[in-house]
Amino acid sequence: AGNCVVAKPAEQTPRIARRAAEILYAAGIPRQALQLIYGDGKAGAALVEDERISGIVFTGSVETARSIHRTLAARQGPIVPLIAETGGINCMVVDSSALLEQAVDDILLSAFGSAGQRCSALRVLYVQQDIADTLIALLEGAMQELVLDDPSNFSTDIGPVISAEARKNVHRHIERMQKEAKLIAAAPLSPSVAASGHFVAPRAFEIKTIRQLPDEVFGPILHVIRFSASKLEQVAADI
Repeated sequence: AGNCVVAKPAEQTPRIARRAAEILYAAGIPRQALQLIYGDGKAGAALVEDERISGIVFTGSVETARSIHRTLAARQGPIVPLIAETGGINCMVVDSSALLEQAVDDILLSAFGSAGQRCSALRVLYVQQDIADTLIALLEGAMQELVLDDPSNFSTDIGPVISAEARKNVHRHIERMQKEAKLIAAAPLSPSVAASGHFVAPRAFEIKTIRQLPDEVFGPILHVIRFSASKLEQVAADI
């Protein structure tokens, strides 16, 4: 649309961003129209504060998006548009009409694919009470077949989370769930693989209400809630 872009990836993923930019340059995007810069949050903050920047598209945490919003609101001149795609607690509802084998395949891919590190990842699974035991049994069995290892191996289903800090945050949530919820299953993680990177074994917990999850946990953790068919409207309201 004629808009020049300054792209700043998260500091943990510079190589991915560089490769994406190289592909765009090869496709004909002028280098003057797409500038790639590296850095941490300070570099991003400098861009947000710069009055030459006339629009911002951000993907990341709600907290950072609010900080960007406050900075833009304090700038002089025209209002600067902000598109923010932030964390959410995404839900799937499985009722008694579902083909359970297909549902389990979709659940595994959405909840645990990319080690749960997607804004679109499944966080809460609502299961109709009438089929809950059957689906949970299928889910538990399927989780035992997941392979955690180096993502460059074709046999690997799930790789590590992005950093030691991310692993620490996910395990902090796991510790809380072990006190407040019922563990359905944990995928196998061998000691040798665990020692080779920031791996987190996918886990599924059964909880009572979505209100037990005030924030998104960015990792391979699934929360299961049973519901009665007569309470579907209440499920929608809770979500």
